Amino acid sequence: MLNYIKQHKVKSAIVALILVAYYFCLPNPLFKDPTATVITSSNNQLLGAQIAKDGQWRFPHNDSIPNKFKTCIVQFEDEYFYKHPGFNPISIFKALKENLKSGGIKRGGSTITQQVIRLARKGKSRTYFEKIIEIILATRLELSASKNTILTHYASNAPFGGNVVGLDAASWRYFNRNANNLSWAESATLAVLPNAPSLIYPGKNQERLLKKRNSLLKKLLENSKIDTLTYELSVAEGLPQKPYPLPQTAPHLLQKVAQTQSGARVQTTIDIKLQNRINYIVKNHYNKLSQNEIYNAAVLVLDVKTRQVLAYIGNTPTDRAHQKDVDIIDKPRSTGSILKPFLYAAMLDSGDLLPNTLVADVPTQYGSYNPENYNKTYDGAVPASRALSRSLNVPAVRMLQDFGLDRFYQYLKFLKLKDLKYDANHYGLSLILGGAESNLWDLCKSYAALSSTLNHFSENSSTYFSNEFCEPTFLASTKINFGKQTTDKTLFDAASTYLTYQSLKEVNRPESDESWEFFDGSKQIAWKTGTSFGFRDAWAIGSTKDYVVGVWVGNADGEGRPGLVGVQAAAPIMFDVFESLPNSDWFPEPFDEMKKVAICKQSGHRASQYCDTAEEKYIQLAGLKTKPCPYHVLIHLNKDETYQVNSSCEDIGNITHKSWFVLPPLMSYYYKTKNPFYKPLPKFKPDCFGENAVSIEFIYPKKNSVIFLPKDFDGKTNDLILKIAHSKPEHIVYWSIDEQYMGSTKDIHEMSIIPTAGQHIITVADELGNQQKQAFTISL
Repeated sequence: MLNYIKQHKVKSAIVALILVAYYFCLPNPLFKDPTATVITSSNNQLLGAQIAKDGQWRFPHNDSIPNKFKTCIVQFEDEYFYKHPGFNPISIFKALKENLKSGGIKRGGSTITQQVIRLARKGKSRTYFEKIIEIILATRLELSASKNTILTHYASNAPFGGNVVGLDAASWRYFNRNANNLSWAESATLAVLPNAPSLIYPGKNQERLLKKRNSLLKKLLENSKIDTLTYELSVAEGLPQKPYPLPQTAPHLLQKVAQTQSGARVQTTIDIKLQNRINYIVKNHYNKLSQNEIYNAAVLVLDVKTRQVLAYIGNTPTDRAHQKDVDIIDKPRSTGSILKPFLYAAMLDSGDLLPNTLVADVPTQYGSYNPENYNKTYDGAVPASRALSRSLNVPAVRMLQDFGLDRFYQYLKFLKLKDLKYDANHYGLSLILGGAESNLWDLCKSYAALSSTLNHFSENSSTYFSNEFCEPTFLASTKINFGKQTTDKTLFDAASTYLTYQSLKEVNRPESDESWEFFDGSKQIAWKTGTSFGFRDAWAIGSTKDYVVGVWVGNADGEGRPGLVGVQAAAPIMFDVFESLPNSDWFPEPFDEMKKVAICKQSGHRASQYCDTAEEKYIQLAGLKTKPCPYHVLIHLNKDETYQVNSSCEDIGNITHKSWFVLPPLMSYYYKTKNPFYKPLPKFKPDCFGENAVSIEFIYPKKNSVIFLPKDFDGKTNDLILKIAHSKPEHIVYWSIDEQYMGSTKDIHEMSIIPTAGQHIITVADELGNQQKQAFTISL
């Protein structure tokens, strides 16, 4: 061989060049056409597809091909496919003979391999020279690819009529099902189409298509590929009459996938049965909400343990005028009260609060900011857990002020809420009531992290994971890494999270679900609603041990509507979704992060020596540094307990010592209206000296407030009613405005005045000389 090469160098070089050219003649990749973006469910069922950039329904290349279609296409197009090297000399000879005889191209004689090459070299004229090139490339393809691979190339790129390319797209467009589920008749129909794709047009060529299909079925019977019964049933099947629309089970998730993986086939984590069920739930609620001109909603369901997205509904089935294509799940919206649980958990975690510590719920003003509760009333004092479960605004703002705005802001930054773009001072205290924006994805992610913290703590010997607050995934190929096990908490300790969830479990459910706790098998859910200012956004997010369900309802354009409230608009959807999920056990108590201590029943503080009603309760370890109850004091009474006394007016032997629950005046003023068993301190016996100190607090006006006084129909300016709370209301209080005496009050301390426009200072003083001043401005 070497001697021959040396003797025939030119010939050898030519042969070598030909072999090299032959080796590299096959394009790689063989097909470069753009493909549709396709998403499938966790069990690989089609969720939706986005058409390819060239306007063709061409699914990404599929490495598998159903056996029925494989049999049909080989029997119809190339019966000797598994025996030839890429071309069939006998078929070529017969085709050449027939074409020469007729004077034109009447017969092709191409193998499936040659047809794959012709599809890859689209647009080439059908000449004898082109046929030679096809044969060369076909043999090269046979050397580099298996017969099955060649068939998959054909099935993925053959034309099936109109703008439908490939078996996968054709089976959905013409039969509305996966190619693996096609019958013999359907497979035979699709097998004959690439040979004459124009036959599929609705209402046209039905007889020709039927004839070709039945002819193939007859051949399958004769070659023992199908039995007689299958043949008879198959020829009785009808033909497709019109293309079906492709499934749009998760259209907004499809949009999201297309942003980063356009033209790919992506298996997601979506549970298709759950997705379909929630689509139905959202559609039903949309029909009701749209009657109130509320057109948009979004739902996200996460698996807590895997952090996978189980359902993704980015919007309602509304119309384009109401922005049905907008994916709300990742859009920033005002948070309303949905961040309150994080403040509560932060205060528990830092030891600033115990679960039921009384917090003030009284008229409050910080500069020009004047928060109000939804129902416009005040409780005076309310347990922190109840303030959270009832979503009271004033206690939340006061708790944020006490905890520290910057301090809480750092907790939120740890949650990686991407729409929290400004510093803490930009939001101010309104941060806790919807002054900031976030999105459904980030909020559900954060609640899932809290639930997972509890799960991991109980399942892994009271340890945490370093990457607990991670991003969820909707990609089946992605497995969440929760990081390393550690004894250090990630953000909130397990006890603070558990106690927060205990409070959220007590949130009042919608009217239709009011008595949920009395039914066997009812779901125990930690959940929270939120409503933004102006009734523009309604939120509901809930969690069990296994699932997080998040719901947003509103209008994509930001228009507010009456009734667009979290508990009315979003919560019913959330609970309907939870009804579609399996029941979960409640979270186990993280005892290793808790300690049992005596808690004052009335105040929720650690019991002091004067608390007469205490109970043993588990609290978070950080709560051990909280102060004992400040509201229980020891007072001295006469024998029949009608007066307070001291040694100046009563014999020591007749003095009774008793613990008494006493709130500051302003808290007491509102607290007693909601708590009829609250007893104010008894008066001092008239002949006693050295009474305890008293305190005075303004109810109205608030500090530095600007007050507008309306006029009656006759033009007369209405009175301004001034109010104070006095710890000993039986004392006489003297009122002055701008150092001008206005009068006195006793027991009920209210004063009616008509001040002039401008700034004023009101002064109140009681008969013992205790004094308070308040500045305000009148605008007429």
